[in-house]
Amino acid sequence: MLRTAITCAALALLAGCASFDGRTLVPGKSTRTEVEATMGRPAEVLTRPNGDTRLYFSRLPFGREIYVATVGSDGVLRSLERTLTRKNIASLKEGMQAQQVRELLGPPYRIVYMKLIERDVWEYPWRIVEDRRILWVQFSRDGQLQEVIEMHDFESDVPSGPPARAP
Repeated sequence: MLRTAITCAALALLAGCASFDGRTLVPGKSTRTEVEATMGRPAEVLTRPNGDTRLYFSRLPFGREIYVATVGSDGVLRSLERTLTRKNIASLKEGMQAQQVRELLGPPYRIVYMKLIERDVWEYPWRIVEDRRILWVQFSRDGQLQEVIEMHDFESDVPSGPPARAP
């Protein structure tokens, strides 16, 4: 009896994880309703001038991914992709507007205002396979990209060294 309950719980957990990245959705076929039923409620919705809608599904901070589903004006999924990729991060250039960055990457995990340098800093935990990374994007008060810092997230590493001794 206990073994059956554990097996059912494990299968339910796996079924819930299967839609984490939307892999069951089919561009050109799946509808916006199916996208939201599979991916959950979007963290942010952006309507583009051409009528397309971009739905951002954040898995931050622990999932370290953001997905964007582009749905056409007809309500059909056009594309589904990860936003926190090397290619997208490499395309960040000084002088870009905050709205351009937000459309490219999606909503940040956290925004901090750094008073001494008068900048808003957007934080994005992300990953390359199992390498946990951190991305900070800094904007001046007028919303222009000033600096991009991307590196290994040392704070997420498992502590190393001998175990602590009891007092």
